[in-house]
Amino acid sequence: MITAGIVAEYNPFHLGHQYQLTALRRTLGEDCAVVAVMSGNYVQRGDFALLPKHLRAEMALRCGVDLVLELPTVCAMATAETFARGAVGILQAAGVVTHLCFGSECGDLAQLEAAAACLEGEDYQIALGAALKQGGSFAAARQRAAETAAGRPLPCLEGPNNNLGIEYLRALRRFDSPIQPVTVRRVGAAHDSREPSAEIASASLLRRLTLAGEDAGAWMPPEAAKVLRRAAETGLAPASLANCERAVLAVLRRMNEEDFRSYDGGGEGLYHRFYQAVGRAETVEALLADCKTRRYAMSRLRRMLMAAYLGLEPQPPAPPYLRVLGATEQGRVLLRRMKKEAALPVVTKPAGVRKLGRAAEDFLRRESRYTDLYALACPAPPPPGAEFTTDPVML
Repeated sequence: MITAGIVAEYNPFHLGHQYQLTALRRTLGEDCAVVAVMSGNYVQRGDFALLPKHLRAEMALRCGVDLVLELPTVCAMATAETFARGAVGILQAAGVVTHLCFGSECGDLAQLEAAAACLEGEDYQIALGAALKQGGSFAAARQRAAETAAGRPLPCLEGPNNNLGIEYLRALRRFDSPIQPVTVRRVGAAHDSREPSAEIASASLLRRLTLAGEDAGAWMPPEAAKVLRRAAETGLAPASLANCERAVLAVLRRMNEEDFRSYDGGGEGLYHRFYQAVGRAETVEALLADCKTRRYAMSRLRRMLMAAYLGLEPQPPAPPYLRVLGATEQGRVLLRRMKKEAALPVVTKPAGVRKLGRAAEDFLRRESRYTDLYALACPAPPPPGAEFTTDPVML
């Protein structure tokens, strides 16, 4: 059976995601099964997901995905490289995925493969060290270094979806994976566009509309829009940093300067700047603005803030199991195969983790803590303990 893997956040699921599913099935066959590895309650830009993970999984299942596996917080809220490696590692471990499908601005797999090969080379590492010394952002230094190593322009490094695709390809190389990559050219509004294009709006616009109390359903598949409206009616959405800003600031203000060091990432002394900003800021927005420079992307600063709030481990272990968030009838067929073919245990019920040993229990317990903190960002926070009481969505 041809089974396509997709790495996604579905924050929220929109018409562009539906287009990707249609395009991949047009390429791989209408009977192609789809497994999505989806970020849990936190997303890569360093923020709370708009609505809880099981509801976003339900959106995906009602709109064409067959099986949703969770990308744990430690991988989901990380650099593009770690995000991609974690997600591809889960698809590889599932044992049933034959293809990895991802969107890209260029739609040219050969171009992306060439860029991935360049970034894996020793010449690139040498050039990157020199480029970083010149100052500026990491993204700009990365592009200069890659083009120096390649000896030619690499315009594909300019697009955010291209860049994630390149990281997926690098991860496939590192795992020596037999999974075959397929790219679908991204259509519609640009990644962070504030306006819809060709009837497809960006997830950023949909989040902005939802957070403002407006209905974003016009740019979503009807089934996905129903889930979002239901979540809003029950107070589970939209989750927002604004709902728990004081809780975040309270945690940060109790931390010492050295406590921030492990969240620095680049070892450039950013933690000094961050600690000083915490001592001055009255709001999270002011804190981030105080830290912002040309060198530091806002997404990096937001991830640092959220990592400190959650108490993420600086070097967390790899996921010790595959967590199922939901499945359709076709997805349950895949699950039965995975029970035999997966390289990691498959967890459908949280209680099953107890049978997997101390490391797996500790991993789930940490994820449970992150889920309980996520609940505080919901308009009507649900009681703690949801990680152990919420079953997968089965359609």
